[in-house]
Amino acid sequence: MKKKITVFCMYFLMVFTVIISVFPILWVIMSSFKTNAQILGNPFTLPTSISFEPYIYLFEKYDFLRYAVNSFLVCITSTLLSLLFFAMGAYVIGKYRFPGKSLIFALFTITLLVPSHSKAQPIFSLIMKINLYDNIWGLAVVYLSMGLAMSVFILKSTFMSIPSSLDEAARLEGAGFLRVFFQINLPLAKGGLATAGILMFLNNWNEFFYASLLTSSNKNRTLPVALQFFTESFSYDYTKLFAALTLVVLPGIILYALAQEQVQASVAATGVKG
Repeated sequence: MKKKITVFCMYFLMVFTVIISVFPILWVIMSSFKTNAQILGNPFTLPTSISFEPYIYLFEKYDFLRYAVNSFLVCITSTLLSLLFFAMGAYVIGKYRFPGKSLIFALFTITLLVPSHSKAQPIFSLIMKINLYDNIWGLAVVYLSMGLAMSVFILKSTFMSIPSSLDEAARLEGAGFLRVFFQINLPLAKGGLATAGILMFLNNWNEFFYASLLTSSNKNRTLPVALQFFTESFSYDYTKLFAALTLVVLPGIILYALAQEQVQASVAATGVKG
C-alpha cells in the first residue's frame, strides 16, 4: 500500500509539473487564434474559429520575416562557430595532460559568475572600433562568446566519455591531431554537441540586451527586439501580441523536440563523467 501511495505521488508531481510548464505556452498559442473579445471574456476557452489573420498581418505589415531571418542568421552562425571552437578547447582539456590544465578549466567555468551586462561597455567599445555597430554580424561576434563556460563543461565531459583507446589506435595508424579530432571524436560527441548547440542557440535566440544595444535600425532588428516593439504597439491588441509571442517561442520548442533524445543522453553522460 505504501509503495502504491509513493508511485501515485510521483506521477501526480510529474503530471502537475508538466501542466504548469506546458499550459502557459499552449494558452498563448491558443489565444493567438482568438479575438480580443474572446480573450477578455473567456480567456481559458477554446477559440470558436481558427484564423491566421494575425500571423498574416505580422508578416505583411511589420516585416516579421526580416526579423526572423536576422535572428536565424545570427544564431546559427554564432552557434556553429562556437561549437567548432569550444569543441576543440574541450577536447584538449578533456583528453590531454599539460601544465595549468586545471587552472584554465577553472577560468572557463568561473565566467559563469560574471554577469553578462557587466561586459556591456567594453563590448560596445570593441564593436564600435571594428565598425560592426548596427550590423547583424557584429551581433554574431558577440554571441560567439556566450555560453563558453557551459559548453566547455558539457563537451569536456562528453569527450572524456569517449575511450582513449580509439585515439591511440588512430595515432598508431599515423593519424594526426586534426584527423583524430574531426574523424573520430567529433562524430562520437554528437550528443554533447547537440546539447551545447541547443543551449547556445536558444540563449542567443532569446537574447535582448545586446541585440538592442548593438543595433538601431529596423532592418537589423532581431525577434526579441521586435517583440518589445510589438508589446508597445499591440498593448491592447492581444491577438496579434500572442501571435508574435508564438512565432518567437515555437522555433525553440521544435528544435528541442527534434534533438531531445541526444540532449537527454548527453546530460546523463555529463552527470556520470563530469
